Formats: sequence, structure tokens, C-alpha cells
Amino acid sequence: LGMFSELKFPVPWGHVAAKAWGPSEGHPVLCLHGWLDNANTFDKLIPLLPRGCYYVAMDFSGHGLSSHRPAGCPYHFLDYVTDVRRVAAALQWRRFTLMGHSMGNFSFSCCFISPQFCFLYPEMVDKLILLESLGFLLAPEDTEAWLKSKRRVIDRLLSLEAKQQTPKARSPEAALQRLLEANSHLTAEGGAILLQRGATETPTG
Repeated sequence: LGMFSELKFPVPWGHVAAKAWGPSEGHPVLCLHGWLDNANTFDKLIPLLPRGCYYVAMDFSGHGLSSHRPAGCPYHFLDYVTDVRRVAAALQWRRFTLMGHSMGNFSFSCCFISPQFCFLYPEMVDKLILLESLGFLLAPEDTEAWLKSKRRVIDRLLSLEAKQQTPKARSPEAALQRLLEANSHLTAEGGAILLQRGATETPTG
């Protein structure tokens, strides 16, 4: 398991990088690094683990060889959970083992991202391995509402990204009509004023 391969998964702002060990047909294990860390944190550990598994250690956005998010965009914990969901989808993994390591800082990968992912997508995780972690704590009365709202946010975002298409070109009249249908409080004059700045003219419309 000393040899590894480099992987790249496209995301809207660039790519998420990862490195993989073992046979690709082996049992999938996704490895998550900790705060200000990267996938290399698993370099010494992976060769000691059972053979026959396919270990993929990802670099979270802004870490290692992964693309940084655009300037001005925050790095929220839920965004990292979404990164995990993106990588699992790119690998076409329906069920896998999740291993998180936080390098002694329990406020990042182990305590938040790995357990949060398991909490949100329990059907996708067969085992959770936490190295140097205190776990993820949530008040029982908040559990159901948190689960529904956070999973809805992630699933909707990935659905929109998957459906992303080149913007349609319309005639000025059709564009105005669409704007008025979506904003019933607008007058035709008001809509035309907004379209001057809210639409881009191209050769096709």
C-alpha cells in the first residue's frame, strides 16, 4: 500500500484533489484530514492498514492540492460536509467507511465533518472511524430539525450543480415576458428598466 495515485474531482470553483491507495475494486474507505492539514496526513498510516481496501484521502477545499474557494467566500463546516458528498458522488460510492483524523484539534474533521456526514447520510456509511476525537454533540430536541434543514441544503445544491446549463438566449420581448411572469408586481416599464442591467445581449438573443 505504499504506492498511491492522484485523483481530481471537478467542482464549480475548480477541483477537489485526493490520493488513493489499494485496489479500486476493494472496500471503499474515505479518509478526512484535520484543521490546516491535507491528505498526506495518512501517508504513514495507510500502509499499516488492512490490504484489500481502497483508501481515498481527499484534500478539503483550500487545503493540499484542492482549489481554493473564490476570494471572499467563507469556509463553513457544512461546506466541507458538502465536499465529502461531492467526492462520494464522483466516486459513485453508495456505501463506504469514513475515517476522520483531526491531528489533536477536535473542532475540525473528527468532531464536526465526519460525524455530521454520518448523521446526515447514515445510509451511506457502514463504519465511522474517529482518530483523536471527542465526537459530535447535538441536543436531542434539535436533532430532527437540524438533520432535515442541513440535508435539504446540500442535496438541493448538488442537484442544481448537476443540472447547470448554458443560459438560454431569448428575444428582448420573451426575456421581458419571463421576468414579468416571475415578478407579478412589476410593470412592463419597470421590467424593461431592470433588464437593461439584468440581462446580457448576445448575437442569438
